[in-house]
Amino acid sequence: MPRLRTERLLLREWRESDLTPWAAINADPEVRRHLPGMPTREQCDAAVARFQAELDGRGWGFWAVEVRGTGEFIGFTGLDPVDEGQSFTGVEAGWRLARTAWGHGYATEAARAALHFGFTHLDLPEILAVTTKANDRSRAVMTRLTMTHDPTADFPDPTVPEDSPLRENVVYRLPKARWALPQG
Repeated sequence: MPRLRTERLLLREWRESDLTPWAAINADPEVRRHLPGMPTREQCDAAVARFQAELDGRGWGFWAVEVRGTGEFIGFTGLDPVDEGQSFTGVEAGWRLARTAWGHGYATEAARAALHFGFTHLDLPEILAVTTKANDRSRAVMTRLTMTHDPTADFPDPTVPEDSPLRENVVYRLPKARWALPQG
């Protein structure tokens, strides 16, 4: 399984020592603000087992993110096939970081590494990102990654009640051809 390195971060396999901080990240109401429900510790542990199994099985997925200078685990970033039953297909970039890691550019830095892997090693023609309509922080990361909003693909999440602000989701896209253009 490849590890991805950036100037400040290491995207790596999951470790037993990540379980408690991962559960704490998912117990933070502000981190979960744009995600439905609050998972139990058992659900968090099962998610880590699934993430690692996917990394082991296909060589890519949601990597654990560590700050290289300190070794601190701060969350996950990576790539995952779009869930079955969606009105669109492809591979989605995703991230979730501890609130203490917000505001340092880590989500953008880690996601750029995942995009680079997806385009260069997997030769993906496009990478998507999905979030709730109200998640301005994630939408800002998507914009910094040069992804563009595709309003024709936006969708209501059928698993969320109709009156919930989490129901409306937006889709952003980044074609490989645009990613390969010089940035700036």
